[in-house]
Amino acid sequence: MVQKINVYEDIEGTEYPAGRRTRVLVGVDSPLQAEHYVVGTAMVHPGGGVPEHSHETEETYLIMSGTGIMTIEGEEVPVKADDVIHLKPWQPHELKNTGDTEMRTIFVYAPKMVVDHWAQEASGELK
Repeated sequence: MVQKINVYEDIEGTEYPAGRRTRVLVGVDSPLQAEHYVVGTAMVHPGGGVPEHSHETEETYLIMSGTGIMTIEGEEVPVKADDVIHLKPWQPHELKNTGDTEMRTIFVYAPKMVVDHWAQEASGELK
């Protein structure tokens, strides 16, 4: 049986204080499940971002639209549509939308889990 969802019709997602809405498409707490990984999308609002954090998972970001800065281990890296960034486990990183429009990203990480920084950001620990 084929499983299919529509990102915007089937998944409300979570609005985070740093200025983005994250939707988990495949993985933990998602209608679609994979055994070993998580796939999601984030709409990063103009001026918004993902606060600096690190986690035990390796992660890949694909920038689908928009422009911004990803800071990785203190190094600022400009990002734009069609850029792909790979992060090693425990590598500190953050993302900021520096443009005037929504930045759409897709992220993939493994192993499959809920990363700690989501709860930390929601509770106000990360800003």
